[in-house]
Amino acid sequence: MEHQTQYVGIDLHRRRSVIVRRSETGETLDKVRIDNDPVALAAEVTKAGPHPDVVLEATYGWYWAADVLKECGATVHLAHPLGNNWGHRRVKNDERDATDLVDLLRMGRLAEAWIAPPPLRELRELIRYRAKLVQLRGNLKSQVHSVLAKEGVTVPMSDLFGVGGRRLLFETALAHAYRVRVESLLDLLEICDRQVDMLEKEVGPYFAGDLGYQAIVAIPGVGPVLAAVFVSEIGDVSRFKSARHLCSWAGLTPTHHESDEKVRRGHITKQGSRLVRWAAVEAVAHQRGATAVGRHHHRVAERRGNKIGRVAAARKLLTLVYYGLRDGEIRCLAQTTE
Repeated sequence: MEHQTQYVGIDLHRRRSVIVRRSETGETLDKVRIDNDPVALAAEVTKAGPHPDVVLEATYGWYWAADVLKECGATVHLAHPLGNNWGHRRVKNDERDATDLVDLLRMGRLAEAWIAPPPLRELRELIRYRAKLVQLRGNLKSQVHSVLAKEGVTVPMSDLFGVGGRRLLFETALAHAYRVRVESLLDLLEICDRQVDMLEKEVGPYFAGDLGYQAIVAIPGVGPVLAAVFVSEIGDVSRFKSARHLCSWAGLTPTHHESDEKVRRGHITKQGSRLVRWAAVEAVAHQRGATAVGRHHHRVAERRGNKIGRVAAARKLLTLVYYGLRDGEIRCLAQTTE
């Protein structure tokens, strides 16, 4: 008798998960709730026979579950949290969620997210952690400025944390509570600086010999940090059919609502990687001289305003990133330098 593929839907939570197993015809074969444990998950999935199709949502802590499922020989599908329309159900519970997931997969209507391989996930972890530390460092610096403002201290230099700024911080007389807070913030800043330097040394070997990384580093406004963000967050660029698809995935394209002859486009969707959007906009802000991205920014800004111009320039820059990652070179930039 020919083996029929079984479909498994998993509603994954932090401590427990609900698993629903169905046949190709939609018959429910099993429903079970388990504590999140690799052994328990593997035992339940093996009941579906060899090479089942398994779906789980891209939710909190899904990495371990996806790896366990692949080790069990399952074909793993990652449901996009925003791409699947759950509708307005009268009853919502974990069992219904798992059932809806498995039915969407079984009927070929599942909106899937890409499952990055483990090495890329590790790289992303380092890059994202560095971004968190830099954000924290900026917050700490803002707190120092806030304390000085409360004491009425004027900061004449542009960089309070340079040599002259440090001298000002140590020589200025502050009330005891404010002095304690400033010294504590400076200590935390030193720790952040050390950790950021450590992370930069950790991620360096990941990009050795990476032609895509080397190509996008050459884009004006894109340095090693932003290039590392693009490479780690985008991953395998071949999964995008074109640069327009990459821009859409990054959330840099406008929303589109169409009904009959009425078409309305709104603000950009802001879906996808927040870091990629930040990196693209940041690279636009770093344009110096008459670059292609800079000219596009000013041309659009003159007609539509600076904010729209900046986003349009970010899309153009992300287009260059796409070709750099795909081809290992950006021919339009190479032609301008010859």
